[in-house]
Amino acid sequence: MSPLAERLRPQTLDDYIGQKHLVGEGAVIRRMIEQKRISSFILWGPPGVGKTTLANIIAKTLNVPFFTLSAVTSGVKDVREVIEKAKASRFFGQNADGGNGSPILFIDEIHRFSKSQQDSLLGAVEQGTVTLIGATTENPSFEVIRPLLSRCQVYVLKSLEKDDLMQLIHHAMKKDIFLREKNIDLKETDAMMRYSGGDARKLLNILELVVESQQGNDITITDSCVTETLQQNPLAYDKDGEMHYDIISAFIKSIRGSAPDAAIYYLARMIEGGEDPIFIARRLVISASEDIGLANPNAMLLANACFDAVSKIGMPEGRIPLAEATVYLATSPKSNSAYNAINSALQYVRQSGNLPVPLHLRNAPTKLMEQLGYAKDYKYAHDYEGHFVKQQFLPDGAEGQRFWYAQDNPAEAKLKERMERLWNGGN
Repeated sequence: MSPLAERLRPQTLDDYIGQKHLVGEGAVIRRMIEQKRISSFILWGPPGVGKTTLANIIAKTLNVPFFTLSAVTSGVKDVREVIEKAKASRFFGQNADGGNGSPILFIDEIHRFSKSQQDSLLGAVEQGTVTLIGATTENPSFEVIRPLLSRCQVYVLKSLEKDDLMQLIHHAMKKDIFLREKNIDLKETDAMMRYSGGDARKLLNILELVVESQQGNDITITDSCVTETLQQNPLAYDKDGEMHYDIISAFIKSIRGSAPDAAIYYLARMIEGGEDPIFIARRLVISASEDIGLANPNAMLLANACFDAVSKIGMPEGRIPLAEATVYLATSPKSNSAYNAINSALQYVRQSGNLPVPLHLRNAPTKLMEQLGYAKDYKYAHDYEGHFVKQQFLPDGAEGQRFWYAQDNPAEAKLKERMERLWNGGN
């Protein structure tokens, strides 16, 4: 018998659970399906949130040829062969209502495609030979080449909420032929929610495992029985290596929490599990800027050097700079003041709109712009004592807005003292 997650794979949008921002009434992907006008796009989100299922539903609903490739096992030759098949199928691929539709090429884990593999897709996507639907768990901005990314929209899928997961459990108990035979008493669900982490496939794996672990048709599900069952079968709910997200989360939180031993432990888990070292190095760069920040600006330099070193030397030697950067970041003082500052500024910009830049700060490359007052009255800081002079920098209406606040560490204390001396005391 196939796994529960496969037996319950939705066949229509009406059965699809979650992602209402994409497939709910009036949402963008639902509109494309209803209008039978699908453009190429990439689905970005964690495992088990319905990326592959959504691609299958689209192809089935539109009644167009559907081709799939896995970036793990496919090469450039496989891509070209599929494109040739897609070209041939266009002569026969018609929707049920007689309208023509481009064949859909679904590429799972498209972030694992090399540049040459992605390049081989460009012509077919550009010419409409295929409609590309890619699925990725990694940020497409980093993993997908720019020419291909420019030809595709990116839609973000979210981890399923608790209400979605509960709906999925009740749907499984009602619809699955095997579970319908059981008298299931769902007493507690917190453990199932916690272990699944918003992953529908993982949740259904857990449900099936817990039911199978009990004898007879009378099944009682409690948090303790879920925990006990999963401890006895530690890999059962992670069949596809999706612990990836749990481990990287623990790794970053250990660095943030100044726990070097825990951080090194999770680094070892990732290395031993075959995690992409570039992915780890990239997360170290992010952590250096987000969690250490101005408390120790050298952390960004070291993390970036680690990324560069790992890119050059590869593994297994790459484990050494990864370990060095991990320990350095975990033992560094912490600050997220820059992270908070940009988030606060972005929120203000979205609320206030495009406020005019003060005239004295504008660029004045022409005589006309000078006559209109562009750059007039601008004070060149280097002409003043201490290379500082008071003047307005924020737009009218935004004067006095604060976005950056120094945090409690020696480095930022010096920055705060200097700013207060300049702006409150002046030169």
